[in-house]
Amino acid sequence: MSGGVDSSVAAHLLREAGHEVIGVFMRHGEASPAVCASGDKPSSQLPIIVAPTPAANPHKQGCCSASDAADARRVAALLEIPFYALDFAAEFGRIMDYFVDEYTSGRTPNPCVVCNNWLKFGKLADYADSIGADFIATGHYARLIPSAKAGAPPALTRGLDDGKDQSYVLFGLNRDLLARVLLPVGDYRKSAIRAIAQQLGLRVADKRDSQEICFVTDNDYAGFVHRRSGQEDDRSGEIVTTDNVVVGQHSGIEQFTVGQRKGLQVALGEPRYVVRLEPEARRVVIGTRAELGRSELTAANANWLIDEPRAPFTCEVKIRYKTPPAHARVLPLGGGRFRAEFDEPQPGVAPGQAAVCYAGDRVLGGGWIE
Repeated sequence: MSGGVDSSVAAHLLREAGHEVIGVFMRHGEASPAVCASGDKPSSQLPIIVAPTPAANPHKQGCCSASDAADARRVAALLEIPFYALDFAAEFGRIMDYFVDEYTSGRTPNPCVVCNNWLKFGKLADYADSIGADFIATGHYARLIPSAKAGAPPALTRGLDDGKDQSYVLFGLNRDLLARVLLPVGDYRKSAIRAIAQQLGLRVADKRDSQEICFVTDNDYAGFVHRRSGQEDDRSGEIVTTDNVVVGQHSGIEQFTVGQRKGLQVALGEPRYVVRLEPEARRVVIGTRAELGRSELTAANANWLIDEPRAPFTCEVKIRYKTPPAHARVLPLGGGRFRAEFDEPQPGVAPGQAAVCYAGDRVLGGGWIE
């Protein structure tokens, strides 16, 4: 329970379905000045449970997400379900380090996917086991369709609401865990979820959806990377065109991602996009939209929610959460890698993002773009 409308209504729907529901809030330990100054009582008033076998955490636990924790607590009280906050600061520290490492390596991280893999359906599954819970449920907009084959795991599919579908960020789930996952809001449109919250009298009914990375509390990604890395050396470099003409300077490649158009601080008469990043040379290469397109990609560390493919197949591949899927031919390469060959060049293929394969609405699996 994050304190938002989706997980709040998910808890209600589960309770209405007859489940014994336990609400859990995950604390990440990054303090938000705006929240801390808002007048909300600190979330330390919530019952805190240390996550199973945590790593050492050298960072100070702040009162971050105090208002969200308070919202989640109030919903749990209204629904009359037990509610706990799990101290996942150490585990979130691992995600923050991944975030920093990817940006400083010229890649574009996706911490929401990693959080689902490591925490929501990783450490949280461990906690569910420790208390004897049968299922793990979230407020994601995705669906699980039971298999017609006895004993086979369900199929992960898109949510009913195309505009809110979150199946992309769930591609990394362990296939064996799917039978224990519940996604109660996946069969609803967002408007219906808000209407249910209104009917229940939940103050989160009109709460805005979270749009940013939860642990970057000021939305300054580059600043977070700089602070977290602790590096004081010169990170500046050149902005160059694809034909190697220097057109500007930058203060760090962590400020850029492949496909970016705004914020380049260069004027060349027509739109330019980040085509690639060269971290060793600290160069940002920009070009036209046509130069941004790529006809293929390779992905590593694949996770399959079907029997692992051994032969080439056709499907649709989604390269970013907000990007429409594109028709492609996928060739398994062995060693957890595959190549996707697109029918049409795709703009913004960014190393570090996920390439997720679909057959219609069904998620087949995916991997991390190299």
